[in-house]
Amino acid sequence: MKNFAIKIVWLTTLYVFIFAALCLLNIPIQVLTILLIIGYFLILFMVYKVLTDKYSATKTFKDWYEDQPMDTFDE
Repeated sequence: MKNFAIKIVWLTTLYVFIFAALCLLNIPIQVLTILLIIGYFLILFMVYKVLTDKYSATKTFKDWYEDQPMDTFDE
């Protein structure tokens, strides 16, 4: 699956926003505690997947930014 790590990041972000919204509702504390623990493991899994992803880029720092050439900063 291509870009699995970024999908995990989006899923985790969505989960955190949903969890924050559920905290404002009248949800039992036991359910919120279980969701909190699931969230901790989801964040740890996300960090692991991002750090171990096999992503490679052809650009280096010498390429600078594509939309702003480096020679325009001399002015």
